[in-house]
Amino acid sequence: MTPLPTGTVTFLFTDIEGSTRLLQSLESGYTQLLARHHAIIRAAIADHDGVEVGTEGDSFFVVFPSAAGAVGATVDAQRALHAEPWPTELPVAVRMGVHTGEGTLGGDGYVGIDVHRAARIGAAGHGGQTLLSETTRSLVAGSLPGGVALTDLGEHRLRDLSAPERLHQLVIDGLPARFPPLRTLDATPNNLPTQLTSFLGREREIAEVGELLRSARLLTLTGPGGTGKTRLCLQVAARAVDRYPDGVYFVPLALIDDPDLVAATIGHELGLTDGGGRTPVERILEHLRSKRVLAVLDNFEQVIAAAPIVSDLLAGADGLSALVSSRSVLHLYGEQEYPVPPLRLPDPRHLPDLASLASYEAVALFVERARAVTPSFAVNSENAAAIAEICVRLDGLPLAIELAAARVRILPPAAILARLGDRLQLLSGGGTNLPARQQTLRGAIAWSHDMLDEADARLFAAFSVFVGGAGIEEVEAVCGDGLDVLAGLESLVDKSLLRQSSGVAGAPRFTMLGTIRDYAVERAAERGDAEQLRDRHAELFSNLVAGARPHLLGPDKRPWLDRLELEHDNLRAALSRAIERADSERALLMAAGLWRFWQMRGYLVEGFDRIAQALALVDIADHPRAHAAAAEAAAGLAYWIGDTLAARRYYEEAIALFHGLGDRAGEAENLYGLSFTYAIPVGLAESDYPKAQESAAAALAIFREIGDRAGTGRALWALTNTEFAKDDLPSGEEHSLEALEIFRELDDAFMAAWTLYTLGLIHLLQGKPTEARGRLDEALRIFAEAADVTGYVLVLDAYAALAERDGDRERAARLSGAVEALEASSGTGLNPANRKLMDFDPGHLRTDAATADEWTAGSQMQLPEVLAYALAEVPLGSGAKS
Repeated sequence: MTPLPTGTVTFLFTDIEGSTRLLQSLESGYTQLLARHHAIIRAAIADHDGVEVGTEGDSFFVVFPSAAGAVGATVDAQRALHAEPWPTELPVAVRMGVHTGEGTLGGDGYVGIDVHRAARIGAAGHGGQTLLSETTRSLVAGSLPGGVALTDLGEHRLRDLSAPERLHQLVIDGLPARFPPLRTLDATPNNLPTQLTSFLGREREIAEVGELLRSARLLTLTGPGGTGKTRLCLQVAARAVDRYPDGVYFVPLALIDDPDLVAATIGHELGLTDGGGRTPVERILEHLRSKRVLAVLDNFEQVIAAAPIVSDLLAGADGLSALVSSRSVLHLYGEQEYPVPPLRLPDPRHLPDLASLASYEAVALFVERARAVTPSFAVNSENAAAIAEICVRLDGLPLAIELAAARVRILPPAAILARLGDRLQLLSGGGTNLPARQQTLRGAIAWSHDMLDEADARLFAAFSVFVGGAGIEEVEAVCGDGLDVLAGLESLVDKSLLRQSSGVAGAPRFTMLGTIRDYAVERAAERGDAEQLRDRHAELFSNLVAGARPHLLGPDKRPWLDRLELEHDNLRAALSRAIERADSERALLMAAGLWRFWQMRGYLVEGFDRIAQALALVDIADHPRAHAAAAEAAAGLAYWIGDTLAARRYYEEAIALFHGLGDRAGEAENLYGLSFTYAIPVGLAESDYPKAQESAAAALAIFREIGDRAGTGRALWALTNTEFAKDDLPSGEEHSLEALEIFRELDDAFMAAWTLYTLGLIHLLQGKPTEARGRLDEALRIFAEAADVTGYVLVLDAYAALAERDGDRERAARLSGAVEALEASSGTGLNPANRKLMDFDPGHLRTDAATADEWTAGSQMQLPEVLAYALAEVPLGSGAKS
């Protein structure tokens, strides 16, 4: 494939005008016509060194290294198309648009405003017409092909573009030279304002809103301040001008606060004058009779009482459609709502390459607005992560991103990111020619807040205590003191200050964008009830942890783990509140209750740090049972992150505490955990098999003494690990099978999975690859059902070791690349010890030229792909032997 040129290039867009009519007329013969059309275009492209970027149906997107080459190709193509004996009486006429600009690569093609400009120039023409931008004309004016001239068509406003473009037409001897008026914004009566900045992205939203506008005569775009509702309305209206031959009219309502003035304002924008004692509605209806008109009613929220006027106009004028931007719906019959989403965002944890990063709408907007104040600004390896994080922290809100980008004049992206803790203060200083509410983020949000009644304002402030959202029951428990919560939530959603989605089992869940929440936190502080709300919130979510804890190792663990995952931000906030208030018992119990969730869902480092904070509180000795539970949790997480020495210390602390409480089960549980720190140590610790055996045997004796069948199975599994570690595989297999029988009897899938994993390792070392594969498959499916991330990490590593032993180094490399990425994201640190026992070192697979690409591919796979790849049936013994 020919590489795409960069630097200064010339873009060409072409398509057949009336292709749908041709298809309907020719039916099956259209395929042959289209093939001949493609051959003619491609021949002209090839003769002038063009590169085909993309083809869709009858459309071509082509790039040329020179403007002269692009113009030469269009002349040759138009002449050949005109001379072709087409098998139809309908014209086969192709419109072409040419523009020269910056060729910036992104994703699979080009990105940037110059591509959009070329496309809009092409869309403005008619079949057989070739249009050139002023930039291209200036480059080719003195070197046109023979028999070709240029006609200046003047300045035209093109859809989606901020400034008018001077267009020129190629006049080719022997070909038609007279065409209807260009399809630009100037061709239809309108008062759409010229935008001073370009409009980026939103192609999906423009298409969706445009399609809805075809069937809905009243379409309301809703969203909080700064979402970009007005700009989206203008873009949709600009693209729809052909459907409204009698006019597209923009009606700004932001400066009106009297609903009685709405009709008069609409009449004014339509160009109507006062007359004859008739009401404004009567004059508008008389004017619109038999006309097809689109009215863009902008910022309707503060005159929402005027909604019946819109209903009257739509009922009385069949050709009228209304496109409305508002922070709340109008609640009219026949109204279609379209909630405007934030801009598309990258994942800061998994950044794509720089070219692909620039294709994200939020990043593209940041970069363009930054260049407006610092022309040399560019995304590079040093600032890419900060830019992505800024866009995410600002919820993808266009206004917020524009205000942040304006700070690039004095602050680099990393410094802007560091100051986003007070984003409402930082994000000010918008253009003075903008409405006051759009000059600061706080002003944009306050515009919506100031229209709330007292009950809604109180609930708005109170809801800020939730981090990451909440369901109705949670809001009622924390914020429902004297409030009709259900009605208030509906009202705040209606006004775009909350968003509604589906939570657990489809129950409604409500969320507040982070930028809006910052403002709500300020309002809660002003009202003086923020501390009381935080205490209620902490109590609610500590109770959730207590309720979830007994289920996290049971057969119904998946929905409980998912619930904790959904509420993780709220749980973090509740635990922080307990630590902040030195509520040591609550902090210890929450940390202890969450440790299995943190372990299974890959929050190991975070969980260990939070437990350490709880254990550092001064009065933990007053709560020995909570202290013991937290010490056990700290030991478990320390072991999982690979700090064996810390794990031993915490296990010994927990054993002493449980012994002092007379809690035999707790003492046995920690003896069981302690055995692993001696059997399979990582980090600086050394193996001590006698101590491992002694601890596991002591745990087994206590569990049998108290009749704890599940504990007995776990202690047998602990013995298995000790025997596996010291290469006593027969004894390890025997105890594993005994433990597995107990776990299957108790329907304990969690422990069954870990026992199957250990059996898989034993079979691997016994040289039984088929048996090993079977055990690992069963374990991985159990972990997948629970979304147990740390379980994935160890089992997938065993798959990699098995693949290398089978000689399939490429498969081993791909799996090892995936494991490395999962280790990094989850903090799991146990694989090195198991690799030592399996005599498996994957490091050479990453550096070997024969397997390095597979390693990289594995590191970029998404988790569902990794699981499917691991479980795919690959015949053992079929690998390429190393």
